[in-house]
Amino acid sequence: MHGVRPGMNAPAPALDPLAQITERLRVAVQRRFGAQSAVDRIEVATLGGSNRTLLFDLVEGAARRRLVFRQETYRLPNSPFIPPQPQFRLLQIAQGHGVPVPTPVFEFEPEDELDRGYVVGYVAGETLPRRLLLDACFAPARAVFCAQAGEILGRLHSVDPAAAAFLATTPDSQDPLAAQLARLDYYGEAHPALELAVRWLERHRPAAPRRVLLHGDFRNGNMIMGPEGIRAVLDWECSHLGAPMEDLGWLCLRSWRFGHHDLPVAGMGLRAEFYAAYADASGYAVDPEEVRWWEIFGFIRWMVLNIMQAHGHWSGERRSPAFAACGRNTCLIEYELLMTLLGHYA
Repeated sequence: MHGVRPGMNAPAPALDPLAQITERLRVAVQRRFGAQSAVDRIEVATLGGSNRTLLFDLVEGAARRRLVFRQETYRLPNSPFIPPQPQFRLLQIAQGHGVPVPTPVFEFEPEDELDRGYVVGYVAGETLPRRLLLDACFAPARAVFCAQAGEILGRLHSVDPAAAAFLATTPDSQDPLAAQLARLDYYGEAHPALELAVRWLERHRPAAPRRVLLHGDFRNGNMIMGPEGIRAVLDWECSHLGAPMEDLGWLCLRSWRFGHHDLPVAGMGLRAEFYAAYADASGYAVDPEEVRWWEIFGFIRWMVLNIMQAHGHWSGERRSPAFAACGRNTCLIEYELLMTLLGHYA
């Protein structure tokens, strides 16, 4: 059974005071954009759990550009997140292949004294799933979501994986199921429902698929949307190389429907439309049974991520009411996993 805890966690990196970060950011901006450039209207973003996020204006004479500062704040053993440097490279790759992302502006360098992170362009819009699913102004976006999501994933999966060869050594690129179980062992929790699902996955593994560049966390909540649809895909810290159906199965996970269970694609649409759009964009037909395998896998992965966040709270490493609630969320995921395995949920 997976539940052996090998020891204490390493401490999380200390966060510098905001005033100190602001001054260092000002110097970093002037180093790149000239001594006359300035930083203005700094705002601390309230969303985002694995990075410190600040919004600010880059001022160059009469011109202003809204930008986003992203600084790594989670750096512990068995982290599921890749560092900022490969994330920045992935943004450049995705943008070059027509995938909508925030424009990459610059990475932090050692002389910036800002640790690990980068700056990207600001994209206006909404990310909160419940607003996207309930607000009438987003009805047009919901109507085109499946077509847009399928096209975006099709484009991403058409990228030559050699362009992202730097991801090949990550645990999720080598064996994603083994990677989840290693993380579960690290946190020392036993979950019989998860063990049952692992046995099912081991007995029903699909044939070795082609390997593609995966976003790794492609879902509502990680997309900026406007009334017309998807404007940008965010949060590339879970990217890796693997089976294309993994991204499709993750988006169809019941957890991202937020009560709209009759619409299995993120609570916004139907599988047939999503699969057709993906096939048109990628040139590859979708295997629904393989997608289901990755949905079962997705429950395990989502459960492990919630265990990680809850552990961060009760251990004192990253205290947050939202992280504390992840402990309760784990039980809900187990229930939905069992109901899906039994065929009661689709």
